Amino acid sequence: MTDTPARLLQLLSLLQTPREWPGGELADRLGVSRRTVRRDVDRLRELGYPVQATLGADGGYRLVAGKAMPPLVLDDEEAVAIAVGLRAGAGHAVDGVEEASVRALAKLEQVLPSRLRHRVATLQAATMPLVGPWRGDGATVDPHTLTVMASAVTGKERLRFDYRKGDGSESRRQVEPYRLVSTGRRWYLVAYDIEREDWRTFRVDRVENPFATGSRFAPRELPAQNAAEFVSRSLNRMQPELDLDVTFEAPADFVAARLTGMGTPVPLGEARCRLRARVTESLEWVAVRLALVDCEFAVASPVALTEYLADLGGRITRAAGAGLG
Repeated sequence: MTDTPARLLQLLSLLQTPREWPGGELADRLGVSRRTVRRDVDRLRELGYPVQATLGADGGYRLVAGKAMPPLVLDDEEAVAIAVGLRAGAGHAVDGVEEASVRALAKLEQVLPSRLRHRVATLQAATMPLVGPWRGDGATVDPHTLTVMASAVTGKERLRFDYRKGDGSESRRQVEPYRLVSTGRRWYLVAYDIEREDWRTFRVDRVENPFATGSRFAPRELPAQNAAEFVSRSLNRMQPELDLDVTFEAPADFVAARLTGMGTPVPLGEARCRLRARVTESLEWVAVRLALVDCEFAVASPVALTEYLADLGGRITRAAGAGLG
């Protein structure tokens, strides 16, 4: 192989396999001399790849952990596997890695050949994530929507999209996207709405047909310390506060593990506890979360929650009876 850049890429691909490569075997694979292999290894080191050499009759090379993250070389199967994994994580917000996952996905999909993009989309359409009480049950988000938005945020491009509000009304928006924020259950876009001349928070699962216009903009000053704080303020204004007082017939640690983010239950014995907390979740969502704890419970307040649970319980009972009949 006489093409030096191509040979370096093939050598890097081999070294990224977690094993030690004898110099003679690398030379045979690349069709060059061992001296050329040594020179190529030196070139990779100059580019920031930490290649470690071992002494011996034949000598050996392997890639080790370095101080910085150099570019990776992926084959087709590896690129598809990573893209599918990132799309699955982006579609259902993964607590702790959400923003980084979307940025990585946007970069990867930008350079994927069309044939690999088709394979990723096909595989994604044929799979279904496992959702349960141990995971946020937020609305599913189209990964393509996220990557378009992430690219517009990074490139400081104006964004157009169709938006459906909570009451079902629809509108066409043009915004200057500032940042994507994940709450662990939902994705939100913080952006400056050009027509309304004000900052807005948009639920990404209600966005359709996003399109980066190519028109650049100079970022405005956000009226908050950061995007997460802005979203938090918006949600607090939108949701009425609920003062919960609920008793559970289960240990406190059992309940706490299933109601993360809703306060700390106080033990009332080994198999009983009480939760008093102020939350800004919707009434309907709180009712569902309480039911998913999977134990007997009694709601002392608020009264509106008690009434909703009674109505919900009646509908579920009627639905079950209709199915049995």
